[in-house]
Amino acid sequence: MNTVSATIVGFARTLRAAGVAASPERVQAMVGALEHLSVGDPTDVYWAGRLTLCAGPDDLPRYDRCFAAYFSGEVPRLTPRPTPPVILQYVSTPNAGPREKGAEEEPADLRLATASATEVLRRRDVARLSAAERAEVHRLIALLRSSAAQRRSRRFMPAASGRIDPHRTVAAILRRGGEISDLRYRRHRERPRRVVLLVDVSGSMSLYADVLLRFAHSALRSGPRTTEAFSVGTRLTRLTRELRHRDPDTAMTAVSAAIPDWSGGTRLGEELKEFLDRFGQRGLARGAIVVIASDGWERGDASLLGDQMARLHRLAHRVVWANPHRARPGYEPLTAGMVAALPHVDAFVAGHSLGALEELAVLIGSDGKEMIARA
Repeated sequence: MNTVSATIVGFARTLRAAGVAASPERVQAMVGALEHLSVGDPTDVYWAGRLTLCAGPDDLPRYDRCFAAYFSGEVPRLTPRPTPPVILQYVSTPNAGPREKGAEEEPADLRLATASATEVLRRRDVARLSAAERAEVHRLIALLRSSAAQRRSRRFMPAASGRIDPHRTVAAILRRGGEISDLRYRRHRERPRRVVLLVDVSGSMSLYADVLLRFAHSALRSGPRTTEAFSVGTRLTRLTRELRHRDPDTAMTAVSAAIPDWSGGTRLGEELKEFLDRFGQRGLARGAIVVIASDGWERGDASLLGDQMARLHRLAHRVVWANPHRARPGYEPLTAGMVAALPHVDAFVAGHSLGALEELAVLIGSDGKEMIARA
């Protein structure tokens, strides 16, 4: 890592400590922007970071403070001007073909307004969306794609360096009549790690369950062979087959027909035990990334939930809990279910908005300790 990249990574850590979600993708975008700018010019560095690392208006004051503290200088500013109100506009062109000669180009201000509206929508709690906004969020979730975290396989593959491959080395020597030539090397293959999603569909999660199941559909589209999905409530229902439908609306129709306990009660401890007894102990949870999307309102025995979470944590590679209420100001995990579960959770995140689901997708696809600490 060169000096510029190391400096930007350190700055991103400072931003994350201050509450700015400077994701690895945004850090990479800033490094790429600085390749075309002067790294010795504070103004260039400031605006490159502000345009790539900040996700919304709330991040700007924190960014300014961190920039001044980290680089020990004044914050370059432009003359402030009032920000016009954002008008949500949704442009849908599913069957758009080649533009006819002489046709009018889409106005630049319309494209900017649409992009701005999407950014605002990304941070909105899905429980407070209108029907049109919710439909747009559904469309954007369907476009989500996440790269699966990798795990080391027992099988080997040829490599330029690493461990010596005795079989290929000896075969090369024999082909040359016993003359010792270059050594052959090998390394372990990498395979995508399994992802298991358990989505709470009880009554207390009714405002979020549909969006979270659509996220599960998107995850299955990204990794159809390594992703499993279940619903939990008063019964455990495997939804992997229903969510394999290519069209998200068709998949959700099939899911609605398959779930018998939609908007019912919550027995997380019993359902988690059933999952581990029937599927997890036999292989689905072993070495997997397990995501539990629930608000933690346990109506059953909280101690049973704690015992099963400890059992799951021993089997899984990582346990992620997504609670939509975590993003609310002043929230504390005081419910019996959350108190019992949290000691056995590697990452406790929010799942209340499109932006939170995007961050969850990045977290699922990352094995880095930095991502877990940030979550």
